[in-house]
Amino acid sequence: MRDPDTAPHRPGRRLSTKETAELLGVKPETVYAYVSRGLLSSRREPGARSSTFEAKEVEALARRNRREAAGSPGSGGDLSVRTRITLIDQDRYFYRGVDAVELATHRSYEEVAEWLWTGRLTPGVTFSAPEPTVAVARRAVDALSEHASPVDRLRVAAIASAAEDPLRFDLSEDAVLNTARVLIPTLVGALPPVRPGHRDGGPLAQRLWGRLTGHPADEASLRVLDTALGLLADHDLAASTLAVRVAASARAHAYAAVSAGLGVLEGPLHGAASGLAHRMLLDVLDQGTAVPVIADELRAGRRIPGLGHRLYAGEDPRARVLFGLLEQVPRAESALLAARDLVATTARHTPLHANVDLALAVFTASSGMPATAGETIFAVARTAGWIAHALEEYGERPLRMRPSGHYVGPRPPRPLPD
Repeated sequence: MRDPDTAPHRPGRRLSTKETAELLGVKPETVYAYVSRGLLSSRREPGARSSTFEAKEVEALARRNRREAAGSPGSGGDLSVRTRITLIDQDRYFYRGVDAVELATHRSYEEVAEWLWTGRLTPGVTFSAPEPTVAVARRAVDALSEHASPVDRLRVAAIASAAEDPLRFDLSEDAVLNTARVLIPTLVGALPPVRPGHRDGGPLAQRLWGRLTGHPADEASLRVLDTALGLLADHDLAASTLAVRVAASARAHAYAAVSAGLGVLEGPLHGAASGLAHRMLLDVLDQGTAVPVIADELRAGRRIPGLGHRLYAGEDPRARVLFGLLEQVPRAESALLAARDLVATTARHTPLHANVDLALAVFTASSGMPATAGETIFAVARTAGWIAHALEEYGERPLRMRPSGHYVGPRPPRPLPD
């Protein structure tokens, strides 16, 4: 392959797709992925069978890719990844340039997912999975201990689904999209229903509801759940999303990339945070006031779950929307009052706004769901974002997510230990 820093440049010269791919060190399919993301421009001459590319532009992209591969000293703690999926800016966030709150409140979770994946709106889209695929995943999940966490079940369901898909290593965009549209309903369908004899049907939020609670589903509550799924579908490079991109950079298939995200999500500082807020909210409801509950948390030196967010100086926009919708759910009134008491009591110590974990806790606690339900909602929702990031990463140079270690151990060579 020619070195882009030494390749002769002739003004106006145009490269074929094959030459462009060789210069960039990628497959021809990746060249067109660069075009679709606006990183390269192409032109097709009259009568030509393929596109051509401006040499100067291709060489500039090759140099940028080389700089990213090499990295810079001391940059490991400030990893920056180009993405066109989610922007968080001034207490708002956007999916492909569209206000995420507006999108999630006016469109279903499935429609939000399609927008994240393709940048196209597909009104009325629903996801379904073949019953044999769901049955395999369900059997694998049913074999787990009763102590298995929701993320344990989802991870096993993802692995079982992968094992049933002999074409899982096809990383073309169409193949990954087909996988995503089947994987998400498979994850939901593999979870055991709360009430025996529960029958699936309807939108994904309705199917998930029957896996989280035995309470009858009402329209207002289903709207909260569906909106929560859309709001949580992506949030830029959260820890689990970064893990997904690392896996995709190594060209792990979509099931494996999602499994990587689920592994990180289980941490108490990420997807499990809503469960901590749920338990704290129940304590407030039990004691009738937030004061002793907050005092116990502070005395133990713990941060108050459900409050504050490092990316938002003001209120978490996801929490604001969900609290507004929960006001339309009569049975959520006492949990909403308890949440407001928590915020007001904590404000005496430090002014923190409610985040989406507290809003999820209000929803799960008032809907008769277990404390782990928020984690399940989070995981199912975020799978859409993980797929979007995996798709984006498949279009980048392989193995670019490879930082260099800064060795601080004893200087070699050392003698062999006794």
